[in-house]
Amino acid sequence: MGVDATTMVAASERVLARLVEHFDVDFSYLRHTDRERRATVLIAEWPHRGDIPDPDPLKVVHFETADSVFAELEHATEPIVVRPSVESADYQETIRRSSGIPLVAMAAVPLLSRGESTGVLGFIKQGDRDWSTRELNVLKAIAALFAQLQARVVAEERLRYIALHDDLTGLANRRALLEHMEERLHSGSPGPVAAFFLDLDRLKALNDFLGHTAGDNFIRTLSSRLRENLDPNDMIARLGGDEFVIVPAKPMDAVAAELEATRIQQLIGRRVTVGGESVSRGASVGVAVGIPGETTVADVLRRADHALLSAKAGGGNGVAVFTDAMRAQFELQDDVELNLRGAVSDGSLLLHYQPEVDLRTGRIVALEALVRWMHPTRGLLPPGAFVSVAEATNLAGELGRWVIRSACAQFAEWRRRGLATNVVMRINVSPVQLVSLDFVERIEDILRLFGIDGSSVCLEITEHVVVQDLARTQVTLRGLKRMGVQIAIDDFGTGYSSLSHLKALPVDAVKIDRGFVQRLGASTDDLAIVKSIIGLAGSFGLGVVGEGVETPVAARTLVGLGCYRAQGFLIARPMPADEVEPHLVLGRIPLDLDLPRAGRGTPKY
Repeated sequence: MGVDATTMVAASERVLARLVEHFDVDFSYLRHTDRERRATVLIAEWPHRGDIPDPDPLKVVHFETADSVFAELEHATEPIVVRPSVESADYQETIRRSSGIPLVAMAAVPLLSRGESTGVLGFIKQGDRDWSTRELNVLKAIAALFAQLQARVVAEERLRYIALHDDLTGLANRRALLEHMEERLHSGSPGPVAAFFLDLDRLKALNDFLGHTAGDNFIRTLSSRLRENLDPNDMIARLGGDEFVIVPAKPMDAVAAELEATRIQQLIGRRVTVGGESVSRGASVGVAVGIPGETTVADVLRRADHALLSAKAGGGNGVAVFTDAMRAQFELQDDVELNLRGAVSDGSLLLHYQPEVDLRTGRIVALEALVRWMHPTRGLLPPGAFVSVAEATNLAGELGRWVIRSACAQFAEWRRRGLATNVVMRINVSPVQLVSLDFVERIEDILRLFGIDGSSVCLEITEHVVVQDLARTQVTLRGLKRMGVQIAIDDFGTGYSSLSHLKALPVDAVKIDRGFVQRLGASTDDLAIVKSIIGLAGSFGLGVVGEGVETPVAARTLVGLGCYRAQGFLIARPMPADEVEPHLVLGRIPLDLDLPRAGRGTPKY
């Protein structure tokens, strides 16, 4: 009962050896029937034949080309006895060629399951041998036990197959992948071991357009293509949806792995006909390499996944290899995710403020509140290091509320002391906050708490936030406008907004993305874009602010185009509240931009 697929051959040979001795025969064998191939397959034999030809003519015998005796075994339900005679000449010749025994007697007893033959238990005696009815009955009982064993092993193998394979494609699943990689990364195994994490780009669009059945057919066709074009020993696993992992059988370093990943990516990109349409999908591939005995399976897959995220961040349809720089980036992300929740409540968050000035006079017209985190081990972190993690872990709302409340508290304190009386406080708003049902009410409560007029506050939203939920955004912004709160679109020009959005939303100003401003004076393309944005803002009656002003030529160019308000490192870097105060006392930040006199007119915004 303890016999399984891995021990069945050895256990069967032990039984055959005892049967050979008990029945005084020269040779015994166990064969199973393969219905799909219409063949009988040798499972075990005793004793082992010497000098077996390659290929072994008795290993797999197809019924349609077999001699008369083997052919009869395909559907036999009763024992078949063959003794030396002219009638069995073809069978005798088969035995003679394979075993060297000239004339034999044979008894073949079918293995029966539900009345059908699933194999045969056979015995061969050199010369002649008569088999009694009693002996044949005993052999039938033994064959029945072998049939039961066969059925149990087949069932167990089927269950194991289901447990280790994806039901849609027949590829290995996650469990099979992990078992395979554990073996490949075991100490002493050949390496390095490469892993490719694949993600199909925009599969959802295919499902939406052609339906999920077509999407499934696309996945199946792609899986077949991978099997046909990769090494048969490569591990190809589907983790579900549009995610696959490939582990090449051959050892590969990072350079070779990147080349192979690029080949696979191009293979995936070929067109497929599904649902009557010829379609294709790109793929993003993350590559990682592990060393047997040194790298764990979890490490390799995590690195490949990180590399995949990097490939997708670059716009998709690319290949990225895990690097030390990625390692540092994702270690930071893990650290941030672990500690950020506590930072919101333990006082380690703080605000810096970056002045926005009139470029012609240096007068401070606004302050942008920018959050910083004094991390316990990594020091002062900028928002880019943790805001995206906050958004991914449902902390964005809590973090955003802290920023708004803290910025308004500081603003109220300055106002109480007679500072920043003609300055607007700019505060960035996350997508989570903007679509929150109680956001307008919370802003109203904070403004009332600190006695701040709504027109003194400007909330900044990025372009991609606008298009995520336009209807909800409209409701929120109109509620804010009723309180007099100003609204600005940050990072404008990066490609998300359209004219219809600007018309549909109660926006007061746009802030030109720093990427365009930084290259003013060096890029005619960026100059044309900035010029268009300023003209667009003017046509809609919107104010315009230049971000990222780092050079005098950029500042002079903005003034020449009619954009007078700006912020950037040339003017002032973000600074703590106590460092901002001297500038607020003075009311301006001295600038020496050598502007033409014509530029010193009434501020446009």
